[in-house]
Amino acid sequence: MLSYDSAMPNGQDQAAAAPLPSASVKPVAATAAGAVVANSQTQPHQQHHLWLVTGPAGCGKTTVAEHLANALDIPYIEGDLYHPQSNIDKMSSGIPLTDADRWDWLTELRNQANSRIHDGAEGVVVACSALKLKYRDVIRVAAYWDRSLIIHFIFLHAPAELLLKRVTARKGHYMGANMVKSQFDILERPREDEIDVITVDASRDVDEVKEDALEKVKAMLAAEE
Repeated sequence: MLSYDSAMPNGQDQAAAAPLPSASVKPVAATAAGAVVANSQTQPHQQHHLWLVTGPAGCGKTTVAEHLANALDIPYIEGDLYHPQSNIDKMSSGIPLTDADRWDWLTELRNQANSRIHDGAEGVVVACSALKLKYRDVIRVAAYWDRSLIIHFIFLHAPAELLLKRVTARKGHYMGANMVKSQFDILERPREDEIDVITVDASRDVDEVKEDALEKVKAMLAAEE
């Protein structure tokens, strides 16, 4: 397990690494619409939204994330593409990733999303498992750096048996069916106080799941106007 009291992994210095999760993000304020906002030096008047589509393997993260990005006309980041080769090798061999394996990956996804916003995007959609609270907290830290940034998580949930069937039928992906169990073993479902999380039942027909997620996103955007 990664200890937050220990030195940063892989030679990261503290300026480059993510600040500590939950215990140290208390100054971040969550809006009633389920968003996370924090202080920075950027222009506060225009809001930008970071949407993270999360959940275990086989829940439909990529499908839903692409649908949202197309509907909202904003950039999409596929989290799987940013895993270092060492992570891919482990998962391809059926070896679950550790917290330390995911730390730099999550930091890179956060940086990539910030980069798109700073380049002028009104928002970004990211597909990322974010299985644990502290993984989600790594992403939430992005709001410290941009006062205009509002962060949302869309948690896709479905029974493990169904996700196992989906992953088994999948072709050409390094994530094997045996990894579904390991992901459920460490899964920390969003807590009630994580008010920036939208929950979507991913056990239904894929088109129904996509539209449900989009409608919930649109409702959240309308509530923030």
